[in-house]
Amino acid sequence: MSPAQLISFARGAPSLDIVDIDGLKTAAVRAFDADPAGVTAYGNSLGYQPLREWIAAKHGVPVDQVMVTNGSLQADAFLFEHLVQPGDHVIVEKPTYDRTLLNLRNRGAVVHQVTLEPDGISVTELRALLEAGVRPKLAHIIPNYQNPAGVTLSEEKRHALLALAREFDFVIFEDDPYADIRFRGEALPQLISLDTDGVVVHACSFTKTVCPGVRVGYLIGPSRIIDGIAKTATNTYISAGQVAQGIVHQFCVSGDIDRSIAKVSAALGERAKVLGESLRTRIPGVEFTEPDGGYFLWIELPDDVHVDKLLPEAATRGVAVVKGSDFLLEGGEHALRLAFSAVTVDEIDEGVRRLAEAIDAVRG
Repeated sequence: MSPAQLISFARGAPSLDIVDIDGLKTAAVRAFDADPAGVTAYGNSLGYQPLREWIAAKHGVPVDQVMVTNGSLQADAFLFEHLVQPGDHVIVEKPTYDRTLLNLRNRGAVVHQVTLEPDGISVTELRALLEAGVRPKLAHIIPNYQNPAGVTLSEEKRHALLALAREFDFVIFEDDPYADIRFRGEALPQLISLDTDGVVVHACSFTKTVCPGVRVGYLIGPSRIIDGIAKTATNTYISAGQVAQGIVHQFCVSGDIDRSIAKVSAALGERAKVLGESLRTRIPGVEFTEPDGGYFLWIELPDDVHVDKLLPEAATRGVAVVKGSDFLLEGGEHALRLAFSAVTVDEIDEGVRRLAEAIDAVRG
């Protein structure tokens, strides 16, 4: 491999070799053959009806609780616009997805980061915050293979979180695009499936299971919330992309999505394992929790390695990473998020070797 060739652990996107190009091409043909009028029309802001019905059946919810969006990030933005006003309090994990922090701060929200433990958000710390008088409108939770930390919320904590939402009257935003990308262990019940009180809004995406380019995500929630968001969506863009939704629908009903999930999960499971082994071998003192699924691994480096100095050293060696401080309101100066989704197995150890070299340069 050429030293000049960039090895990127920076972006959570799948490498081309694990995208089912042939399946997508045939799904596109089927979509236009099966419903040319539907996929070429405007549609409505709730989304392509056959895809909404497939999503509703998957999750066991009424179809009027499902809304399809242009990717799950837009679903996030719509929900924040609908529920969060300037000055409202919002709970997020510590660390959390960097764009979540950006969007909430742009809304003028008062953001509280609650410690993320190896089994998910600290419900003890959250309860103490609530009992101290904080009254959040929303708690943003990434329960499975969290971005950036890679950890999974335990079943016990899922029930505890629902109980807190009921007791203190806030909405749980279950942001769950990685749930199907599982390498090991059993799938845990999603918060939306455990919710009997209408306190959960669930978001997911086909970005991780089909491909990023389709830009198809969705929201599931109480009709009062979905209807309100749909009105905003109508005024924003009339409808999300019907062609993309039609292709995704055909990809799903054919069973191609199940084969795609199996392929992606197997490939990323291998990559995560190789990355963990390489980090332990090449970077003494590194700490991390190996994920059971998803796209990301979070590493804590020794205290004498500051990421603001490390990133340019890594860049000169042709390796891209994301600094931990991007995912925190404060702290993270000695942490990195590593995405293993876009690197092939034969690139991983070379990438870690370059990163270790950069760390030595910072220390030296």
